[in-house]
Amino acid sequence: MSAAQPPLLRVSGLQKLFPIRKGFLKRTVGYVRAVDGVDFHIDEGETLGLVGESGCGKTTTARCVLRAIEPTRGEIHMRAADGSVVDLGKLRPKELRALRRQMQMIFQDPFTSLNPRMTLLDLVGEPLLVHGMASRREREERVADLLTRVGLRPEYMRRFPHAFSGGERQRIGIARALALHPRLVVADEPVSALDVSVQAQILNLLVDLQADFQLTYLFVAHDLSVVRHISNRVAVMYVGRIVELAETTEIFERPKHPYTAALLSAVPEPDPRVRSRRIVLQGEVANPAAPPSGCYFHPRCPYATAVCRAETPAWQEISRGHFVSCHRAHELHLAGVE
Repeated sequence: MSAAQPPLLRVSGLQKLFPIRKGFLKRTVGYVRAVDGVDFHIDEGETLGLVGESGCGKTTTARCVLRAIEPTRGEIHMRAADGSVVDLGKLRPKELRALRRQMQMIFQDPFTSLNPRMTLLDLVGEPLLVHGMASRREREERVADLLTRVGLRPEYMRRFPHAFSGGERQRIGIARALALHPRLVVADEPVSALDVSVQAQILNLLVDLQADFQLTYLFVAHDLSVVRHISNRVAVMYVGRIVELAETTEIFERPKHPYTAALLSAVPEPDPRVRSRRIVLQGEVANPAAPPSGCYFHPRCPYATAVCRAETPAWQEISRGHFVSCHRAHELHLAGVE
């Protein structure tokens, strides 16, 4: 990306609150802070990995970016194909539909994300029909090309999803996401429901397709080994907030947030002779409906001090491209993964 060219996607102050309603009149008594002030950007052609524990807000963030759910507040700026920068959060439905071609999603579960009553031709060709390709012959040619690109045979387009394995179904989902030549693809844990032997195939396919179609990925995952394989940069989330963001090598070798170091220590070592250095965090994950004061991580952090309990840490750049939200980031020396 040139210095004058803005990133493909820039998210600023993104927040999503879900109301808690109680009583006969369903009065709102509080809010679940699913996403609580998230900032990041993705340059064109790169992959940003978004990682964290289950329930930390990764998928909610991804769905807010695509306007699959409405964000409570914040800005989501995307550079369109014509070079203009638009705020997705302020677009009306008709304007948003025109941009749907440029941003698509790969879903987590390949079994429930495909309609069992539709053939592959209908599943992969539906986006083409919705966006104006009325000719069935053109759709068939396009679907045949997409199936070939994802490693399936074109004659499969007359079959139904139940005839395919999990890995093949995910390939169908990828073909559907690519039908409109999108620029931004949000992959919501696309390999977590697959066997380990199949995961590598799908990851390698995503890497190849990124080069072929000039794609930009927001890759949501909880498996750090997967993220390390595919991502250029990694953002680590905890209770609705991004606590650290840096290039993949920097995150894995020189983490600066205690939560990131704890996640890295849980990555299995392939060498049985190496003793595990697992960091076991005490306590429970903070309640997003009633988060603690100061740093949300301080009740579980072994390095917490009085300032951590009282003040929210600033989002700071401690080295080039390495951002962290921790009061003690400059003084801590945390173990990474070689």
